[in-house]
Amino acid sequence: MPLSLDKPIPLRAFLRETAEEAGLIALAHFREGLVTTARTWAKSGGSPVTEADIAVDRLLRQRLSAALPEAGWLSEETTDDPVRLGQRIMWVVDPIDGTRAFAAGDPRWALAIALMVDARAIAVIVYAPAMGASYDAVRGHGALHNGRPMHAAQRSAREGRRIAGPKPELDIIARHVPGTQPQPKVPSLALRLTFVADGSLDLGIASAHAHDWDIAASDIVLSEAGAILTEADGSHPVYNKPRPTHGILVAAAPELHAQALAAIAAPRRPGHKA
Repeated sequence: MPLSLDKPIPLRAFLRETAEEAGLIALAHFREGLVTTARTWAKSGGSPVTEADIAVDRLLRQRLSAALPEAGWLSEETTDDPVRLGQRIMWVVDPIDGTRAFAAGDPRWALAIALMVDARAIAVIVYAPAMGASYDAVRGHGALHNGRPMHAAQRSAREGRRIAGPKPELDIIARHVPGTQPQPKVPSLALRLTFVADGSLDLGIASAHAHDWDIAASDIVLSEAGAILTEADGSHPVYNKPRPTHGILVAAAPELHAQALAAIAAPRRPGHKA
């Protein structure tokens, strides 16, 4: 049955059911602590892909396109079609975000699905089946972690603020923002950002050149949980561009977000001494 874009409960339920079905395909090839059973090869840019990525992508396209036949499609594992640029409604998908982790037996990988209207996400899910964790959000109707409301962390410097991301950016923030505690990098970018929404992290950073499929789902989860995702200049990510990539990204609750942006900008100010 076709989806209705203005009914949040059926949207949530459909995304959960679809993500769980796709997750079973990935789990069939995943072995925690061991190398995947899935056939693995390198894409043209050198990043890995597995037969599980392709199988999950295929199922998601079948299910999502059947539910909204008028929607465009953008996925990491599907050849980009510029027709999407003229479509108001879009599915943006990463069938397995964190393929290296998946292939190596690290459970920190996820499926990410975002339903976009006029280049803004309205309903999303980030589903980490090997962790038993589901994060979904509908714009204006809150963000849920395994069905329960979640909220971004608001820890003080004294309590310790947990931050994760690429080391160069973390080092800059640690020098300028008091009380930060760098954490091991989370291999799935979608999860790294979403962990800010559920309070596991206080701040998440993404290096430049993340794609729409890496961040679109986490973006609305963050905003519905009271956090902010922007580029390093403070602008909100713009989606469904001809080249769907972004600059350095910062996710945090408002106060820490502002401090992180100031820290990243500080070394570039005239006369600044690192």
